[in-house]
Amino acid sequence: MKFSHNSGVYRLFNEQFLPISIETAWSFFSDPKNLQLITPKEMDFKITNPVHEKAYPGQIITYSIKLNRFRMNWITEITHVEEEDYFVDEQRFGPYKMWHHVHKFKVVDDGVLMTDIVYFKLPFPLFARIAYKLFVKRNLEQIFTHRELQLNTLIQSNQLK
Repeated sequence: MKFSHNSGVYRLFNEQFLPISIETAWSFFSDPKNLQLITPKEMDFKITNPVHEKAYPGQIITYSIKLNRFRMNWITEITHVEEEDYFVDEQRFGPYKMWHHVHKFKVVDDGVLMTDIVYFKLPFPLFARIAYKLFVKRNLEQIFTHRELQLNTLIQSNQLK
């Protein structure tokens, strides 16, 4: 996992190899309901609106989450979808000033390389750098690390095949 920062915009880059087919990877990740399976329990993640099984451009997904003991609502829109290649979710309302998350999938030997590229900007510019250093970076590291472990567990237990 790599983080970078430029002009007040932060970037998270993460890759994970998944020893599954592209069809399986796409089916799992393009279904918003599966987010709950790979999100840390302490975030108490809940989708609060009816969602279709597959992501599509223009899809609005509303969530309720806990971040640092504070409950908040988060609304994202799926803005781009290229089946079995990538999709993009963007925050419309929520804890970030900006959130643009690209989920990419590439067929490689014996599986799929999944890449996440997240661009985000924090609210309150005077406090953004401090908040990033104190808890935002650590929270994102924990979320993506948890997701990686959960995916490995699902694959090893044949729940994701």
